[in-house]
Amino acid sequence: MKILLVEDDENITLPVVEDLSDRHYLVEVAHDGEAAWELLDVFEYDLILLDIMLPKIDGISLCRRLRAAGCQTPILMLTAKDTVNDRVTGLDAGADDYLVKPFALQELSARIRALLRRGESSLPPVLSWGDLSLDPNTCEVFYQENLLTLSPKEYRLLEFFLRHPHRVFSRTQILDHLWPLEQLPEEATVKAHISSLRQKLKAVGSCPDVIETVYGLGYRLKEEQKR
Repeated sequence: MKILLVEDDENITLPVVEDLSDRHYLVEVAHDGEAAWELLDVFEYDLILLDIMLPKIDGISLCRRLRAAGCQTPILMLTAKDTVNDRVTGLDAGADDYLVKPFALQELSARIRALLRRGESSLPPVLSWGDLSLDPNTCEVFYQENLLTLSPKEYRLLEFFLRHPHRVFSRTQILDHLWPLEQLPEEATVKAHISSLRQKLKAVGSCPDVIETVYGLGYRLKEEQKR
């Protein structure tokens, strides 16, 4: 999952990025509202963590501008302003949730998971596809009773497909969602990671092409044939 953190305080930015990266989220950072607006005009994110007190464009104004432009990405506001009026203003501006600083990283992670589930209401807390399951809370992946050992990128790749079942994604779309802007590799990198993930799934008994190639279009999850 790709998250945009809009925050100008490095004392908050650094631990949040470190914690969320450990939980296999891809986090990009904008240090002011204008930079965030420019990023959101070009790239897609699964969730926005938005501080209210920002340089250039404040969080409330940015939230209103995004909603007016049709942006439906979940927004979680992070702020030290904790009065009822402050919370109402943030929610009325279009935010989906509100977390007061200082906050526990564990609570932030739980609220992120809840917002991601809310945005895809048909998805349960544990993502599954046939005998394959992924728990975003523990970051564990099982095929039947077999625990898979995946690299962070393989985990993010599998989670991406499980959160968007039946959809076909091109290599470019996968790169945009799973790699930071400053580290975009060649498209062949996507093919290499999918091949590695397929091999690990095959080793525990899964269908070898559970992530199937749709020639000329990209990749999607493939339902296993019933035995």
